[in-house]
Amino acid sequence: MAEQGTVVVRAYTSRAQIPVTGATVAVTHPSAGGKHLLVALRVTDESGHTQPVTLPTPPAAESEHPGTAAPYTLCDLWVEHPDFQMLHVENVQIFSGVETLQVLPESPLHAFPLRNQPK
Repeated sequence: MAEQGTVVVRAYTSRAQIPVTGATVAVTHPSAGGKHLLVALRVTDESGHTQPVTLPTPPAAESEHPGTAAPYTLCDLWVEHPDFQMLHVENVQIFSGVETLQVLPESPLHAFPLRNQPK
């Protein structure tokens, strides 16, 4: 039986950790040649969380011996929202039987003004 782990994203902004609602989160799996395979798309809810994304993982028992493969699956997260700077997180580790909560601070676009704009 294949083992699985999950990832949930929590997007927020400011030191007050205000939830970012309506952010699109793409979960991808890195593949050969630097390409990414889309695993799932989710949208953050009013609390800034996505629904869980389930990924296949290596069995946890395989990591108990030296020289064995990594006991996790890697995925990348791409977070986009019209009011915030796009965020890309690489190599998020997903372990068998574990729900990974990836907390991501979003930077408002107004914090990064465009250069050479007429005043």
